[in-house]
Amino acid sequence: SLHRLCQLAVAPAPASGLRCRGLAGATTTYLDVSVPQDDPTVARLYQAVLNQQRTGLAQAITLVESRHPEKQARGQALVNRLLKHLAQRQHKRCFRVGITGTPGAGKSTFIECIGQDLVKRQGKRIAVLTVDPSSGATGGSLLGDATRMPELCVHPSAFVRSTPSGGSLGGVARYTQNAAVLCEAAGFDCLLIETMGVGQAEYQVNDMVDMFLLLQSPGGGDELQGVKRGVMEVADLVVVTKCDGNLIPAANHAATELSRALRTYQRMKHPLSGWRPRVLRCSALTGEGVPEVWQTVMEFLERVTDSGELVQHRVAQLEKWMWLHVREHLMDLFRESPAVAATLPALLDELRQGLKSPGNAADLLLRCFLENRAR
Repeated sequence: SLHRLCQLAVAPAPASGLRCRGLAGATTTYLDVSVPQDDPTVARLYQAVLNQQRTGLAQAITLVESRHPEKQARGQALVNRLLKHLAQRQHKRCFRVGITGTPGAGKSTFIECIGQDLVKRQGKRIAVLTVDPSSGATGGSLLGDATRMPELCVHPSAFVRSTPSGGSLGGVARYTQNAAVLCEAAGFDCLLIETMGVGQAEYQVNDMVDMFLLLQSPGGGDELQGVKRGVMEVADLVVVTKCDGNLIPAANHAATELSRALRTYQRMKHPLSGWRPRVLRCSALTGEGVPEVWQTVMEFLERVTDSGELVQHRVAQLEKWMWLHVREHLMDLFRESPAVAATLPALLDELRQGLKSPGNAADLLLRCFLENRAR
């Protein structure tokens, strides 16, 4: 059914402008909005991002995160314009590092520690994008990750932005990838993306970063927990945090178990560079081990850059995110369809009474949606 929806969504459209025919009966979406090339909002934010204006960058990220059709269209136009700029000029690459881990693993504290080292000791400009889980009841988010980065948030060489997940799975928000493009165009040396921290399935961020770090706290699970398929399989570096005080023995034990788990995979994720995942220990509280972690990050990035895998990886990521946007946009169109809205109440009653299975109900909704489109 999804394949059929994809075929309908890309049905031939008029050749003029950016307008798309869309799906009959659906409400207006950003695909139905044409953005002129001289749009003042896009032009202003384009210059603000390239001029490294913090306020302008924040406004640009707000624009690409908006769900309003006209703002969404402007946001896409802005991102496309910046991508063309990055492709046409010789620019230093902004390395993207994804950081994930279970809640309480110390992700924000780790970023505060390593970020201060980068901006103060190494003179780097860094951007940090954090994703905060949205409430299933109210839809709101606390956006409190920045409170654990008090010094980094106010440093002139750092930019910290919290984003609600909006119900997206995989640990990152729907438009985090577009925000990453904006930060790269703003000339930052490094981009750190912190996921919201949900568990084993939280590895979608791997599809938008150059290196994927997994933070594990001492006592987070035995070797069996470590060998579960999912986030452990795609991690380029595993870091055991909170290696200080009374937790040092537990951290050492966790590092040993995780190293054993990584050897169990017997995989080589990067065949050209020959990189194998490692397990390190650090304490963001004392700073011990943090420089070694960043040194390992730079070693990894140098190897995949020299081997050409970094470019290949980014190209593959773009295709994955294209299909992600197709799926999510089709779901938006499906939910907003008047035909589906008219059919849903009666179908839900039958579902609750046990007269229809969830699969059968889903098939009927899809059939209703597609038949309405055919008219």
